[in-house]
Amino acid sequence: MRFTSLVVELIRARPRLVVWLVVLLQAAMWLILPMLLYRSPPGDIATVLAFGREYQVGTYFGPPLAFWLADIAFRAAGNHVFGVYLLAQICAVVTFWGFYQLARAIVGGQQAVLAVLLSMTVVAFSSPGVEFGPLVLARPLWALLLLHSWRLVGQNRRSAWFAWSIEAGLLLLTTSAALGLLLLIAGFAVATARGRRTLMSLDPLYALLVIVVLVLPYLIWVVRADVLAMPPLPAIDDLSGRAMHWGGLLGGLLLATAGIVLLVILNSGAFVRKAEEAPIIYRPQIDPLARQFVYTFAIGPALFGSLIAGVFNLERVTGGAGVALLMSGLAVIVATGDLVYLRRQRLLRTVWAAAVAAPAFVAIAATLFLPWTSGAEVPTSLPARTIAHFFGDSFERRTNQRLRAVAGDPQLASFVAMDKGRPHLLLDATPERTPWLSLAKFNETGGVVVWRASDTSGAPPPDIARRFPGLVPEVPRAFEWMVNGRQPLLRVGWAIVRPKAP
Repeated sequence: MRFTSLVVELIRARPRLVVWLVVLLQAAMWLILPMLLYRSPPGDIATVLAFGREYQVGTYFGPPLAFWLADIAFRAAGNHVFGVYLLAQICAVVTFWGFYQLARAIVGGQQAVLAVLLSMTVVAFSSPGVEFGPLVLARPLWALLLLHSWRLVGQNRRSAWFAWSIEAGLLLLTTSAALGLLLLIAGFAVATARGRRTLMSLDPLYALLVIVVLVLPYLIWVVRADVLAMPPLPAIDDLSGRAMHWGGLLGGLLLATAGIVLLVILNSGAFVRKAEEAPIIYRPQIDPLARQFVYTFAIGPALFGSLIAGVFNLERVTGGAGVALLMSGLAVIVATGDLVYLRRQRLLRTVWAAAVAAPAFVAIAATLFLPWTSGAEVPTSLPARTIAHFFGDSFERRTNQRLRAVAGDPQLASFVAMDKGRPHLLLDATPERTPWLSLAKFNETGGVVVWRASDTSGAPPPDIARRFPGLVPEVPRAFEWMVNGRQPLLRVGWAIVRPKAP
């Protein structure tokens, strides 16, 4: 007798419900865990907030939209990082819902659920999704852009042009990789007959006008700031090293899809004699253009993103792993065929749940157990709120003025910049990256300079002492980690630059 689990029946009867359940559960997990485990924001969130507080049209880190939204969410939550965590999970939900709508238009609702479930196992959509910034905000915009691109090219819906233009403009205001992604979409349209027919109207001109209006302030800043120069091409002697770097980035992307590969292997019928007894998820026949669309945007962003990052020696894949691997689950479903057999259902459910939950267990282990087994520092265990409150309160008590600026160690200074008074951040080692404040202005308005103290004397490092001559260090302040373990207390040296009298 054929056994069909409740999960399979739900996928067949209520595919939207299944998508909402799994996506919201994952979002809830990564909203609750940071609140319980993280005493300091992960990644570059503190820097994102410090830059967003200035509402610059453009910065060294690129287009401004993600920085603005982070600051708005932070203020809306009462100057608490919970607002930023919530914003990151809203991005995750919108990403997978837009991806599901795209997959449903190509393979039908039932197999679209399988595509979403596979893509959720990609590592980029787990703990890195908490680190809100341009790479996280680009994911929902890219998913929606692909959805409306298919509606334009594959379904000939002229009404999608307006939404497409808005999403393209917002993507250009989010990440510097947006231009390359838009060129990839344009290249696909030009290379296909239906795409060329879509472009042969006035609608693309109106869409281009909307995009220009959206990004005009940023374009003006780019021209005035003279940041259009291409990075230098590698020398001949560096090509082998850059090629190795490209291979490493590409290998990292493949490793991030290990959950998908494992699920496909476990579901393979090579070692099952009675394949006909397995439940079947059916789909209508796929449009050949849809197959080309899926493969193009499953391979193109990953291949070209890693290649550009390798050539120019960038730290991460251009556009981010979330953008590069978004279509991986759908590509596997399209390649599987019209009939998807779900073999070893209990094992598949267990492995899928383990792949989704594994990053959470890794985060818990790193926070609670790593301090007892290693002297390595856990970045999210730094007491950010305590650090910010102490230095903000100390400056106000010493000078009878609120803290207006902070400089010194970039990580510690960005934490202090999250204090309730939201002091300005000065990256004194690279002041061109924080043009709203200079060393001269900092010395005039006053502020706090912080650094990591190596001993109880609290003497500033030579580079900080050189940039701030005459700095008088205070007694270093020791802070406890969330889990102290084998690590010594975090000792922070600091000094006050008193504001000059008017």
